[in-house]
Amino acid sequence: MADNVASALCYALGFITGIIFLVLEPYNRNRVVKFHAFQSIFLSVGVIVIRIVLSIALSMLAFAGGGWMIAIGISGLFSLACFCIWLYVIISVYQGKNVVLPLIGPLAQSQA
Repeated sequence: MADNVASALCYALGFITGIIFLVLEPYNRNRVVKFHAFQSIFLSVGVIVIRIVLSIALSMLAFAGGGWMIAIGISGLFSLACFCIWLYVIISVYQGKNVVLPLIGPLAQSQA
C-alpha cells in the first residue's frame, strides 16, 4: 500500500486505525505513516476530552439557565468543525500533502 493511502487510512476510524498502523509490520517503521498514526491518535483523544468537557459545561448551561437551544447549537457546531477537520486531513494526506495540526502535530512529530 502506498504511503499516502496508509497515512490517510490512519485517520479513518480515529485512534483505532492509528493504533492498528502503529502495530502493523511494514508501516510501523515508516516515519510518515507513524507520524500520521500518532497524530490521528492524539486528535481523537483530544476531541473525546473536549467533547466530555463541552458536554458537562453545556449540560450545566442548559439545565441552570434554560439555554438548551444554545447548548444544542454549540454542540452541533463543534461536531461540524470536528468533521470538517477530519475530512480535510484525510483528503490532504491522500493527496500527498503533509498536514501538521497545531498543538498535536509537533507532539506527533516527536513521537514518530
